[in-house]
Amino acid sequence: MDMGISGRTALVCAASKGLGRGCAEALAAEGVNLTICARTAETLEATAAGIRAKTGVEVKTVACDITTPEGRAAALAACPQPDILVNNAGGPPPGDFRQFTHDDWIRALEANMLTPIELIRATVDGMIGRGFGRIVNITSSAVKAPIDVLGLSNGARSGLTGFVAGLARKVAPQGVTINNLLPGIFDTDRIVATVTAQAKAQNVSLDEARARRMKSIPAGRFGQPDEFGRACAFLCSVHAGYITGQNLLIDGGTYPGTF
Repeated sequence: MDMGISGRTALVCAASKGLGRGCAEALAAEGVNLTICARTAETLEATAAGIRAKTGVEVKTVACDITTPEGRAAALAACPQPDILVNNAGGPPPGDFRQFTHDDWIRALEANMLTPIELIRATVDGMIGRGFGRIVNITSSAVKAPIDVLGLSNGARSGLTGFVAGLARKVAPQGVTINNLLPGIFDTDRIVATVTAQAKAQNVSLDEARARRMKSIPAGRFGQPDEFGRACAFLCSVHAGYITGQNLLIDGGTYPGTF
């Protein structure tokens, strides 16, 4: 299927690895020119080189912390008028909410709620003016099924979800869609670290810990970043213009609810 977005431009955050990279690669495969950002310059440049070699699209890089005003300014200077915006940032640490300080909450809100809102604010009017825009926020399956030890993430990402629900309906008539992708367990560095810690705590091998974790997923496996990326590319396509304000779970069937 031709996604109809060849020649468009995209700003993809936290795109040097993991789910962000999966989204960047999938968009590039559709002929979208990219600006990708991440904190580690070396990893970012290696990712960009790989995408250029494979697809031939233009890939700009911005080594920055997108959760800071300086980082956002640098990213937007490189790509001030994207047709596509993919918001992404690492989640805050787990813990008991009794131990979270005010500063902990502010950092979580800055990273997982306010940064996406700031980037949307900076780019959505340009999209409206051109009559086309696609905004995809990578949030978490915890938005649908909160995880007790991830209180910071539950709160910040749910705040973003509520904001998007209102704005998406307001900009839809101008050809701009805003949707959220809610990942479950994917085979990324984050889950490797989590499973490694679980293996140590349970005194089992890493393979055994992975197998145990997979048993909790109806699909019987971890998701792959490339399949997550393809879902993102579809939401950014011309075929998804009637999909907006939605929260798409990609979790291998883990969420047990009907709705």
